[in-house]
Amino acid sequence: MSRVAAVQMTSGADVARNLESAAALLRGARAHGAAVAALPENFAFMGRGEEAKLAIAEAPGAGPIQSFVAGMARELGMWIVAGTIPLKLGNSPRVAAACLVHDSRGEVVARYDKIHLFDVDVPGKSESHRESRSVQPGAVPVVVDTPAGRLGLAVCYDLRFPELFRALVDQGAEWFCLPSAFTVPTGRAHWEILLRARAIENLCHLVAPAQSGFHENGRETHGDSMIVEPWGRVLARLPRGTGVITAELDLARQRRLRQDFPAVDHRRLALDAPRKDP
Repeated sequence: MSRVAAVQMTSGADVARNLESAAALLRGARAHGAAVAALPENFAFMGRGEEAKLAIAEAPGAGPIQSFVAGMARELGMWIVAGTIPLKLGNSPRVAAACLVHDSRGEVVARYDKIHLFDVDVPGKSESHRESRSVQPGAVPVVVDTPAGRLGLAVCYDLRFPELFRALVDQGAEWFCLPSAFTVPTGRAHWEILLRARAIENLCHLVAPAQSGFHENGRETHGDSMIVEPWGRVLARLPRGTGVITAELDLARQRRLRQDFPAVDHRRLALDAPRKDP
């Protein structure tokens, strides 16, 4: 079994201060024996507006945020799932919300660009989000081998699209990581339910590091970082504040569950089945 960690933060508009906080939390994760630690969405920057991230966007493979993550991975000898980082896309006016996975040598071994963008008006609140103003959606599900097993990557709003998680399982995912910055109203209503559902329906571990609390832009995030096992039991959680949670991923037990209760193999409807006209 391998121990994994989920880091919970309250990031703001000061990149250097956010990285300082992340460093302390990552060191805490390593002190608790984590082989892989995951940072939340927007761990390095929660600006005062959606377009603010364009000013701190980095070219792939260069920049202080990416250098920080690579350096921490090397220093700690630990794999890091680096939440999301705004990465430039050639001449595009928008950026990718990129989740990078660094191995213990600091090398980038995987990159997932967030596919589903948060363009919503939060029901019952005067809260509106248009992530697509600054972010260009990705298109490719990503799975990568890690010391804790084969990892499928997703980010925040992706949680509401079960077909993505099925695609990751079809590529061999044994655990999911979901860096997030959920709103409070949607988090209260759906966060735990959806996390446990994605774990249960795919018989897969799920690690969800989150943003928590009040940010400089006036936004409040839900927090409640969790690690969930394949039968839906919550192994660890941090309801509010900043900190680290860890848990062991028991892949041997997961394999037995999938053998004894092969619900994933019992699927009969193809995702790409043609729709019938009404």
